[in-house]
Amino acid sequence: MNKFLGRPDLKPTDFYDIKPGLNNIVVGTVHYGNQEMILEKDVPVTLRDGITLYVDIFRPGKPGKFPVVMSADVYGKDVKARFPSFRPTWPTLGTIPASEFTAEESPDPGFWVPNDYVLIKVALRGSSKSEGGLYPWSRLEAEDYYEIIEWAGVQEWSNGNVGTNGVSYLAVTQWWVASLNPPHLKAMIPWEGLNDMYREIAFHGGIPDTGFFRFWADGLLARWPNNKEMEDLTEGQKAHPLLDDYWKNRQVSLADIKVPMLACASWSTQGLHNRGTFEGFKQSSSKDKWLLVHGRKEWETYYARESLERQKSFFDYFLKGIENDWRATPRVCLEVREKFYLGQIHFENEWPIARTNYIQLYLDGEKMSLQDKSPKDEIKLSYKADSDQTENNELKFKITYKEDTELTGYMKLKLWVSTDDTEDMDIFIGIKKYDRRGHEVYLPDFNHIENGQVATGWLRVSHRELDTEKSTPYQPWLKHTRSLKLTKGEIVPVEIEILPSSTLFKAGESLVLIVKGSEIITETSSPSRKVRYEHMETVNKGTHWVYAGGKYDSFLLVPVIPAKD
Repeated sequence: MNKFLGRPDLKPTDFYDIKPGLNNIVVGTVHYGNQEMILEKDVPVTLRDGITLYVDIFRPGKPGKFPVVMSADVYGKDVKARFPSFRPTWPTLGTIPASEFTAEESPDPGFWVPNDYVLIKVALRGSSKSEGGLYPWSRLEAEDYYEIIEWAGVQEWSNGNVGTNGVSYLAVTQWWVASLNPPHLKAMIPWEGLNDMYREIAFHGGIPDTGFFRFWADGLLARWPNNKEMEDLTEGQKAHPLLDDYWKNRQVSLADIKVPMLACASWSTQGLHNRGTFEGFKQSSSKDKWLLVHGRKEWETYYARESLERQKSFFDYFLKGIENDWRATPRVCLEVREKFYLGQIHFENEWPIARTNYIQLYLDGEKMSLQDKSPKDEIKLSYKADSDQTENNELKFKITYKEDTELTGYMKLKLWVSTDDTEDMDIFIGIKKYDRRGHEVYLPDFNHIENGQVATGWLRVSHRELDTEKSTPYQPWLKHTRSLKLTKGEIVPVEIEILPSSTLFKAGESLVLIVKGSEIITETSSPSRKVRYEHMETVNKGTHWVYAGGKYDSFLLVPVIPAKD
């Protein structure tokens, strides 16, 4: 009998019939029919300080030693798959094929257990029934995760090889625990996860995110109202506007990561997981590492069958020792976006792409275009920066490509700016694509946004100071350690990081650069539904001035990828 056909004669177990302890269950899987397995519910694991965490263990209902796939977070392991309940808040999530025993953003036992893996779901400190205070994305969480990995590696049903897997928060905890290098951790699949809380979610270019970050942080407090020892990250954000020790303690030491990894990044989680996943891949010391990059929706892509098979092939090689063709997998596999859910798959050897040709496109204030050469004459342009302005509230510069051009990697915008009306400026940057008829080409963004753009950047001008050791010609790295206020009329140069993207511009299509004093995409959020980045506490007032031409070398740096020989 083919085990993958399942048991149609058996009735799937109701999620709410599960009891603490040993349960023989039938899972109605997406891919393999009704599958029998064992679920050990609420298994206690006591940690070094006496705190007890609780885990759920899904394993094959047969004797043997199996590799372990583990995920850990604070969202609650005891809740039925939440994706259907997300629909009112995120109506455009897409299709998410997973069994009802799949915890939020977690691996699906209905896929992994039939393939002879043990799947462990960890309720981290302070969540579900696990004891202790809740301190998201901290070293304390990582040390707890380390202990659970080492515990799992020596259980009677374990072959000693543990792999971590999961999305978002579950990827963040992977970066953290991998930096501690637990001996039984043999492979990791961080699927879209940040690792620098300050730069990647709490503040964008120094501008506080008042949207999703606070929506998420306040949601954690609401999720565990009885936990009186829980950090309020929204208050932390308000109290720590600069990158001080509060935030430095939430930065992962990525260079300490040595474990084999399959990292998945997305062009479409800008302002959340996009930057951190690329940094995790770049900065880690892992010798065996692969990068997968897509331009679609986060959860939908993670649970797609193609993604699951890629994950399985990776774990089969590193956790089971199966000599499959994983070693032949290109080190970088990325989707070059053309339009919504349409793109080309390209294979590369490294990230960033070594053959990138970085081109400076200078701002021409007369033609409002982007040109190969800097205009000789200086020009002073302005826009109204207050968020309530609807006219003359942005600058647009366009280049129309004469031949097919792939832009993949990092963009940077250098501007010369000033203001007469206040001592600081918040600048919002958008990169958009327009087709030959002049219509905007929308792309997925922030997991669910349907009218997204190519790439995004932000800067609070008082945060313009660069870390010269970490900055590169294509990626400015801001210190964020002090506030350099402007004097009235002071003209200063700034370099703005634009987050990684990949887009094909065909002949006749245009790239448009937008410079603005407020949010560029707004209609996907509401006062009760902050499901995207948002910046309502800007310092802007009055008019912003932008200088180009002559001695003011304002330009957009773009990463042109030549065809392979």
